[in-house]
Amino acid sequence: MDLKSIHECGSELIKSLKLKTSPVAVKLIPTGKEIPKGLTKVEKTLRHCQMVDRVRRTKEEFYSFGEDQQCKGGAAAMGLGQLPAKVASGEFYYKGLKHFSNINAARRTIEKAPMLPANSSKAVLYGALEKVSFEPDAIVIICNPKQVMLLTQAALYKSGGRIKLGFSGKQSVCSDGVVQACRDGEIGITVGCSGSRAYTEIADEEMIIGIPAELLEDILQGLKKICA
Repeated sequence: MDLKSIHECGSELIKSLKLKTSPVAVKLIPTGKEIPKGLTKVEKTLRHCQMVDRVRRTKEEFYSFGEDQQCKGGAAAMGLGQLPAKVASGEFYYKGLKHFSNINAARRTIEKAPMLPANSSKAVLYGALEKVSFEPDAIVIICNPKQVMLLTQAALYKSGGRIKLGFSGKQSVCSDGVVQACRDGEIGITVGCSGSRAYTEIADEEMIIGIPAELLEDILQGLKKICA
């Protein structure tokens, strides 16, 4: 898809869904590949979810390396480095956050989260879909349940069926919102996680949906019909 078509898709999503903030284009740069010229690096260390939330509001465009990602669990999910040992073992969620009854329950949860191979990515690019300068791998939309419903109906308009969901309230904007879309080519719908709700302006009534870029045009066609 060329950039003009991508921009039109972004504008149409905002119009049809009555979005208050922009859909966020995300691209993973594989290790060994170059970052597109003209992009600037994020100026301070932030969590991935903070970068997505910032871009949807400001319409900025930038990239980040693993060292710029404050949440190393989210960074590792996207292939930027190794998953921290305490996260991989479940210790962080069990002993640190006390979100599980035992360490094995925590470990199993993390093991089932969508992850890219360690060090497979060099950088992550972020931009507002309606004006982005690069072709995205995934589009992350933070919106309300009704808007998620409309996107679900639009995604099923052409061929029908059901969208299979899997989420745990952990690593939502990274694993569920980006990695599932990029790695599996599947829509990810998720409810957020403790980090993304603590460190961003994502509202209590908002959800996250990650869309593979290759499905965008079909979803837009369905959305026009559904919203008509």
